[in-house]
Amino acid sequence: MSASEDPDRIEVLPVLPSLDIEETLDFYTRLLGFSEVVYRADDYLIVRRCAGMELHFWRTDDRALCERTSVYLRGGGIGDLHREFSEKGVPALSPMEVRAWDMEEFYVHDPHGNLLRFGRIAQR
Repeated sequence: MSASEDPDRIEVLPVLPSLDIEETLDFYTRLLGFSEVVYRADDYLIVRRCAGMELHFWRTDDRALCERTSVYLRGGGIGDLHREFSEKGVPALSPMEVRAWDMEEFYVHDPHGNLLRFGRIAQR
């Protein structure tokens, strides 16, 4: 059920900083598969990969904001995403590892320093 079908549903949509909206658009669409561009302007971008995976970006000149920002994406399809990103040669893709907090995770930094942390409950 989508938010339009359930007016009481609450969605959490991260808004990340971007030093260059065009570079952000290229990275997220070409390498990370966010194929639906919901909104695009000089200072704001919304991309969606699938229902439930939507990211917003706002334009900033402050690299430190990007380098101190992260988002956690959690779900069962994380293993497939890691394989896909590996095949596409996503730069600085970390290996999938089980962390001390019993989550299997991998990380990606976008071109501006935003950290995307992907995780799922560890497979036993």
